[in-house]
Amino acid sequence: MFKQDETLDILKDLLAINSPTGYTVDVIDHLEKTIQDLGFETERNPKGNLIVPVNGEDTSVTRALSGHVDTLGLMVRSINSDGTLNLTKLGGPLTPTLDGEYCDIITRKGNIYTGTILSTSPSIHVFKDAAKKERDVDNLIVKIDERVTSKEDVNKLGIDNGDFVAYDPKTQVTKSGFVKSRFLDDKASVALLVSLLKAVKSGDVKLATNVTFIFTVYEEVGHGAAWIPEDITELLAVDMGCIGEDLECTEFDVSICAKDSSGPYDYALTSKLIEYAKKLELDYAVDIYPFYGSDASAALGGGSNIRAGLIGPGVANSHGMERTHIDALENTFKLLVEYVKNK
Repeated sequence: MFKQDETLDILKDLLAINSPTGYTVDVIDHLEKTIQDLGFETERNPKGNLIVPVNGEDTSVTRALSGHVDTLGLMVRSINSDGTLNLTKLGGPLTPTLDGEYCDIITRKGNIYTGTILSTSPSIHVFKDAAKKERDVDNLIVKIDERVTSKEDVNKLGIDNGDFVAYDPKTQVTKSGFVKSRFLDDKASVALLVSLLKAVKSGDVKLATNVTFIFTVYEEVGHGAAWIPEDITELLAVDMGCIGEDLECTEFDVSICAKDSSGPYDYALTSKLIEYAKKLELDYAVDIYPFYGSDASAALGGGSNIRAGLIGPGVANSHGMERTHIDALENTFKLLVEYVKNK
């Protein structure tokens, strides 16, 4: 049932669209058209989340699945006298990994200029501290690919403070099944949710209850699903599984998160997900993520009266150059199918 090539095509299309948190209209437009072309009705709430209600066999119960399309990014903080740009972070990018990355500067009029993110000491032949200088956001600039030597030159291009800076995802899929890219958090999960909608439309998957699919646009800054429709009683967030010290998850697993920085997830729901993973003989891991928040925790924090859970494909190197494997996508997809097929 899991269609590997189809899911990868959906994912690559999503990754190619700039969507730093706060500037997500292009990716939401793309997602909305894709889902409407499948025959589903969609709506957007005022903050821009895309909501897709789908009826199931028991229409008295409405559950929800969420994934976020917004990514990490940067914004122009100020313009220097030499025509370079100072930056501020959108979300929590791992800034040492950004030195040397290509980027797009998106102006308020919709013009896009290319550039390169560089250290303020970018040359080993010139700067004594080039190798040792910290690569925090205060020591990174953007050099624009235009003939600019002053702040006035930059302003003439229409670039100003508050413009968005999106950096290159550098997506690759290897012959061995690894997917390497920035922003797998959380476009890998979004691709899985779109694949699930396709399976529902084709009749390969029958929904046991109503399921509302929610694609959020401010998760990276903490309030993606802070509001959800009131008829939802259970929300399963689909987001990246973490890999590292003291964690069981690998790049081949579906992660089931028992607790994150907001506290424990619903006991009965989490236990049910573990039972499903065992029954299907999936590669899975149950982990605790102390430095993590999700759309589910945002919904709980926003006052939603719901049961909440969190799963997702194992993704290495979070907030930097991320990597997962097609096996993790397949394991997550199979767990999602089992979840929506059962009450």
